[in-house]
Amino acid sequence: MTPLPRCTPSAQNTDARGVSAFLDAIDGESGVEAHSLMLLRHGHVIAEGWWAPYSPQGIQHLYSLSKSFTGTAAGLAWAEGLLDLDAPVISHFPELDAEITDPRSRSILVRHIASMAAGHTAEQWDRAWAADRDEPVRGFLLHPPDGVPGTTFAYSQPTTYTLAAVIQRVTGQTLTEYLRPRLFEPLGIDKATWVQHPAGRDIGFIGLSTTTEAVARLGQLYAQGGVWDGRQLLAPEWVAEATRAQVGNSGTGSNPDWSQGYGFQFWMSRHGYRGDGAYGQFCVVLPEQDAVLALTAETEDMQAVLDAAWTHLLPAFEGAGHDAAAADKALEHRLTGLQLPFPTGAEVPTGEFTAASSVLSRLTRVALSPQVLALHEDDGTVTTLPLVPGAWPTREHMAARAARTDADTVVVHVQFVQTPHKLRITCDLRTGTFDAGWRTIPLTGRPSTALSALAQPTPLDAL
Repeated sequence: MTPLPRCTPSAQNTDARGVSAFLDAIDGESGVEAHSLMLLRHGHVIAEGWWAPYSPQGIQHLYSLSKSFTGTAAGLAWAEGLLDLDAPVISHFPELDAEITDPRSRSILVRHIASMAAGHTAEQWDRAWAADRDEPVRGFLLHPPDGVPGTTFAYSQPTTYTLAAVIQRVTGQTLTEYLRPRLFEPLGIDKATWVQHPAGRDIGFIGLSTTTEAVARLGQLYAQGGVWDGRQLLAPEWVAEATRAQVGNSGTGSNPDWSQGYGFQFWMSRHGYRGDGAYGQFCVVLPEQDAVLALTAETEDMQAVLDAAWTHLLPAFEGAGHDAAAADKALEHRLTGLQLPFPTGAEVPTGEFTAASSVLSRLTRVALSPQVLALHEDDGTVTTLPLVPGAWPTREHMAARAARTDADTVVVHVQFVQTPHKLRITCDLRTGTFDAGWRTIPLTGRPSTALSALAQPTPLDAL
């Protein structure tokens, strides 16, 4: 993999103090926990950092940021003449032709599902899933749109799922297989896995896990008009169409950056455009500033992150300012030795705890010592994690910290480092019981998800 060029912010006419202010804003924002960041200007990485236990080599589930990779696959198939945006979706599923008779469903075109403009006025995944778990495309088409395809917007998972299914049918490959020689390998992305449903079909709308740098490279590809290392990987016409509003969505929500229109699997923003995923996964492209922001985090207030970017990063791109070398050095120091916050306290005692009123009905017992945490689930699964006082041990899937915060309480945080999520466990030394809850509940359909299933992606029908 050819490394991305790296330099100081001032070398790319950027004020490092603005970048530091952005970091301070998101770190100080209630409910925002940053996990990784890469900021590019003029194709150079000018700032990067990972909050331990997250690391540059680690992959993370991107949630709906997966959609932008699916949209890129659509663009590649379109350029190869395999995908006709104006073909009816039903034409790709002849086995459903006799059953899908409503003219509204039959009028949905490929370009409509690519732009969240299938005509429904609300999310359709639960209806599609309930109608046919084995073939959600059928479940989706069985419910005719209540609006006008092409002009009525609704952010709805079955549209992207169906787009992914169409791409697989016209290419004869899964999204991962199709993207590997056309996108992943040219961009130097060597770590990418996608959850499937049914077996053999990448689900498209979520489920992609890859590195923060892969997200940055995708954004940079679009910023460069589809060119990478002198090669036109993605047609410039597709880049232009994918990153402009194909459908309006004003009035669809209270957050201004979610009401600027929607392209082909990209959101339009007040500044530039972006792909994003639940709980703070971002790929923000700013054409006017020739900048790309790749960020992963855990938050339920994604608008706050964008607000901080507009407040602090946009002015930073106006110039390096005075005493630039000192500002660069201060930012470098700011991004060194990062780790997720954790309550301070004394060394944990040895003990075992049973579930009290835990929302995690599958977690039944917790065993602690100063060096080891053991999590027991109701199916007999036992997950053992090392504990290191004052630090997050590096782990591929899960990492844990624990501290005795007062005479009667031990607090444990279990970080699922391939996701945004954290499990918080509070152990009561007086009663020998524990409570547990998610900081943000994983989007798996139920909060009692098996810990092992969250640590390693599973097929959709197992979630």
